[in-house]
Amino acid sequence: MARSNDYDDIPGTYVFDGTRSREGYHLNMFCMSLNSAENREAFRADPQGHLDGFPMSAEQREAVSSRDWLRMLQLGGNIYYTFKLAAFDGLSMQGIGGKMSGVSEEEFTSMMLAGGRSVEGNRSKSEGDRG
Repeated sequence: MARSNDYDDIPGTYVFDGTRSREGYHLNMFCMSLNSAENREAFRADPQGHLDGFPMSAEQREAVSSRDWLRMLQLGGNIYYTFKLAAFDGLSMQGIGGKMSGVSEEEFTSMMLAGGRSVEGNRSKSEGDRG
């Protein structure tokens, strides 16, 4: 789906706006299902069977199955919901941040403690191949 928002030009940024909310509704409801111990056990016992209860797109199912955290956000996942899946897997928020950034959890934590990524080269996709 084509987008035409100013924030779409910010590299690596997937704003959870109304469009993304609608796209990711079932993905996010799957993640929310993991709040329940019963659903966590069902997912642990039969991941595909539990996923079948949510009418997600094939891409969303693949992103969940492969734990492609960044792809989940691109497909409408909200970080607060997708983190429920990460917690199910025993990951920390810094661990997911590292996976989405292509660095280790320790490197990601150090980067954040040092003030985060430099804005140089990260302001606009037109500054380079950074999207």
